[in-house]
Amino acid sequence: MDATISTTINGKAHRLITDPKRSLLEVLREDLQLTGAKYGCGETRCGACSVLIDGKRAFSCTTHISAVEGKRITTIEGLCEGEQLHSMQQAFLDEGAYQCGYCTGGMIINAVALLNEHPHPNNEQIVEQMNTNLCRCCGYAKIIKAVERAANASQAAGGGK
Repeated sequence: MDATISTTINGKAHRLITDPKRSLLEVLREDLQLTGAKYGCGETRCGACSVLIDGKRAFSCTTHISAVEGKRITTIEGLCEGEQLHSMQQAFLDEGAYQCGYCTGGMIINAVALLNEHPHPNNEQIVEQMNTNLCRCCGYAKIIKAVERAANASQAAGGGK
């Protein structure tokens, strides 16, 4: 039986009428055409489906849409402001921290979640956080550099985007 779910996605209010047991990932990709979060493993092991829910990283592949009632969701598409990339997106570009691109959205979301909780992370914190995402192209060294770059840029700018 369908239910009405009210939530905010990338700053826009949504009233979704759907099966409450559908995954957030499925709703994002199929109903809202927000395809930045990817289906990887379906078991919270790869991080390709990562989104922010109220500023904290979540795996959209295993999150039921009913669990986001009244919450704020940010996808990779919602990080930028107009044409201005989020500092983490820019850092990934500057460092070439992507190869095939499949994991990139989830990596960036996970890194943003890290900076939300630890604005000035040390290398150990970055590595620990980013180890929860898989990159099949093994771009980890550049990914770590990108997160460090964004953290340093945020610190230099006073902690903002």
